Amino acid sequence: MNSSMFQPLHKYASLIHFYRLSKAASPWLAWCSVTLFVTGLIGGLWFAPADYQQGDSFRIIYVHVPSAWMSLFIYMTMAGAGAVALIWKIKLSEIVMRASASLGASFTFLALVTGSIWGKPMWGTWWVWDARLTSELILLFLYLGFMALQNAIEDRRVAARAGAVLVLIGAVNIPIIHYSVEWWNTLHQGPTVSKFDAPSIHIAMLIPLLLMVGAFMAYYAAILVVRVRTEILSYDRNTAWVRELVTAAPSRR
Repeated sequence: MNSSMFQPLHKYASLIHFYRLSKAASPWLAWCSVTLFVTGLIGGLWFAPADYQQGDSFRIIYVHVPSAWMSLFIYMTMAGAGAVALIWKIKLSEIVMRASASLGASFTFLALVTGSIWGKPMWGTWWVWDARLTSELILLFLYLGFMALQNAIEDRRVAARAGAVLVLIGAVNIPIIHYSVEWWNTLHQGPTVSKFDAPSIHIAMLIPLLLMVGAFMAYYAAILVVRVRTEILSYDRNTAWVRELVTAAPSRR
């Protein structure tokens, strides 16, 4: 296979290029996240009608559902980055995996907590060992296992490769989480928003929910690029461009 096909990949994945690009993108991502959060919360808390069965208690979906979606999205981002790291040995992919792990774990924990809060009045219990909840809990353990593995191995390149293998193996859990409510009998409600041909949710409830999903994604992207920039400086601390950046920083104050 012609190696020239992958030259753009290596060019745009270079640490210095990503550092400069992400520095310019950070403010836009942050403002996008804030705007979507405010708009989505106003729409979800004030303009969306109460659910005919659950009343106002359904409004926790504006935190629970985006958190659950992000827990899956971030893990698949890590799996994609892990595959790139193993195949092409690109440092940026390794950094993205590490920078994403704690964010993914936080969203997964938030999804589990808000799900329990929502489940108490609906099911009469804080927790049940049904397929969706159990597989989501396993996802949290996968995130924590990846983070522990990174801290246990001193060599970051070796740790990244080991972590990539773990993440790719654990990716089998993602379709289990997604399809669990269809494959097994479960207390968890079936798909509503993902039925794009006929969503089982009122449009006045759906629009704020999608805005909140966008807000969570923008927040993840904004925090991710900041963390990646910090990791890049640590990775390339002995290179000329980082030394020049550090030297020039005091003169800009």
